Amino acid sequence: MSFPVQSRPSGRDVAPPSYADALTVDTDVTDLLVADHLLQTLASELGLPPDGFGCTHLVRNGDRPRVVLSFALPTREVRDSVHEWLTAKGYEVTDGAPDEVGRAVLYPGVASLTGTLTIADLLSRSAIDRVTVLGAQEPPAGDTELVTRDHVRPQWQNGELVLAAMPAVGGVLVPFEVPDPTPCCADH
Repeated sequence: MSFPVQSRPSGRDVAPPSYADALTVDTDVTDLLVADHLLQTLASELGLPPDGFGCTHLVRNGDRPRVVLSFALPTREVRDSVHEWLTAKGYEVTDGAPDEVGRAVLYPGVASLTGTLTIADLLSRSAIDRVTVLGAQEPPAGDTELVTRDHVRPQWQNGELVLAAMPAVGGVLVPFEVPDPTPCCADH
């Protein structure tokens, strides 16, 4: 399925997504990596532009803790078509985003965040607004290197896309979220 969508600019000129034209997809997924994969698969099947926004959201209401997906779509017409397509595939779909603190999986520039980059490069190549470092009062210098591990998942905070990073060996930073987490008690 493919839609005539308006392409968003990449890099620093990107505005936060409009949650008025967002959709939430409830899939009963409980694992973040599975949710990431499903979000990317659905975006590809839908033919959504690579510079759109797709997020995961932890939902803990009632007795069904889970991860839901949201897509910020460029127009109501696209939203309505995507809503219809996802519903036909058997997903529970609602208008709007579940909250404003989604964990971004798809966003402008994400494909260029591979290998080792300076903080300045990361900010100029993507929709990420700023980087915070765990335990640090000040943001990292622009020439500080970040080893992306090809897994950069910033989160929306007060309308800004913020990447949490942590210090690593060699004076570099790494994203706080690891791409292949070890399940709790894996060695028991």
